[in-house]
Amino acid sequence: MIEFSLTDEQKQLQQLARDFARREIIPIASEYDQKEELPWQVVEKAHEVGLLNLSVPEHAGGLGLGMLDECLIGEELAYGCMGIYTVLMASELGITPILVGGSEEQQKRFLAPLVEKPALAAFALSEPNNGSDAAAMHTTAVLDGDEWVLNGTKMWISNGGKADITVVFATTDRNGGHRATVALVVEGMPEGMSANKIHHKMGQRASHTAELVFENVRVPRANQLGGLGDGFKIAMKTLDKTRIPVAAGSVGIARRALDESVKYAREREAFGKPITSFQAIQFKLAEMLMGIETGRLMSWKAAWLVDQGLPHATESSIAKAYCSEMAFDAANEAIQVHGGYGYVGEYPVEKLLRDVKLNQIYEGTNEIQRVVISRNLLK
Repeated sequence: MIEFSLTDEQKQLQQLARDFARREIIPIASEYDQKEELPWQVVEKAHEVGLLNLSVPEHAGGLGLGMLDECLIGEELAYGCMGIYTVLMASELGITPILVGGSEEQQKRFLAPLVEKPALAAFALSEPNNGSDAAAMHTTAVLDGDEWVLNGTKMWISNGGKADITVVFATTDRNGGHRATVALVVEGMPEGMSANKIHHKMGQRASHTAELVFENVRVPRANQLGGLGDGFKIAMKTLDKTRIPVAAGSVGIARRALDESVKYAREREAFGKPITSFQAIQFKLAEMLMGIETGRLMSWKAAWLVDQGLPHATESSIAKAYCSEMAFDAANEAIQVHGGYGYVGEYPVEKLLRDVKLNQIYEGTNEIQRVVISRNLLK
C-alpha cells in the first residue's frame, strides 16, 4: 500500500523545525551571511530543542530518527537558511560513517558525547587536488604500533576545526586505490592537526568551511572504522545516504523562493495592477510549485528506501541532482519576479541563489550523480 500521510510524531517534528527556523534562523540569516560566521547560538538552541545530531541511535543515547524524519526537519531548516542548515546537516554527515562502519562500542564511544552537549561532527574526504576522484586521495595513514599516523590535507570540510569528532579518510598506499583506504575517527584537535577557515565563499557563508592539515597526527587504532580497505566503501555508503538531506534542503530553498515571490508579486504593481495578474508571472510561480512537489516526492521516496533498508543509491542521486537544480531554477526565477530588487540584499532571494549553488556541488557534484545513475542503470 502506498501511504503519503505523516505520523503524528512526524508532524510534530516538522512543526518544531518550522517554528525553530522562523524564530531562531530567519531573523539572523542575513547578518551571519554578511559576517561569514557560524552562529553557535543556533547550534546550542538546536541541541536544546532536540534538532541536533538526530541520527545518533538510541543505544548511544540519541533519538535514532530515520531518514524521512531528517528530510522533514531539513526542509524546514533550509527554508530559513541553507548555510545554517548545512552546519547541522554536516554534523549528520560526520556521524553517518560511524553508523555505517563502526561497531556498537564505537558508536557509543564517539556518538554519546554528541547528545550530551551542543557538539558537531565532520566528514573529511575531499582534498585540494581531488574531489570527485575520491579514491585518488593523498592523505596517508601509516600504522605505528597501536596508532595510525596521519599526514596530508583535506579541503572544503564543513565544520572543520569546530567539530568534536572528524571522520578522516586516508590511504595506506597511494598506488593502492580504494582497496588501500581507511576511515579514522579523529577526536577534537590533537597535536599536529590544524584548521584554516575558507573565506569569501559565494554562498552558505554562515556555515564554517575549512582546510584541515595533518602533520604526524596520531590516532588510536581503536578509532579505525571497519577493516583495512573499507574506507572508500564506508565513504560511498555514507554519501548514498546523506545526499538525501541535501535534496530536502533544496526543496526548502525552493519553497522559500516561491513564498517570497508570491508575497512580492501580490504587492508589486505594473500597468495599474498587481503583477500576479500577468500570465508570465503566473507561469513562473506554477513552475516553482511543480518542481517543489516533484522534488519532495523524490526525496521522500529515497528516504523511505533508506528507512526500509532497501537499495537507494540511484534514488538518492536522482533526488540530490533534481532537487538542487530545481531549487536553483526557482531561486533564479524568484530574482526575475523581483526584478531589480531581487538583485540586491534588500530582499532574501539573491541569497537563496548564492546558497543553493553549493547544493549542486557538495556531497558529489551533479555530474557525479549522473555517473552514479547511469552506472546503476547500465550494469
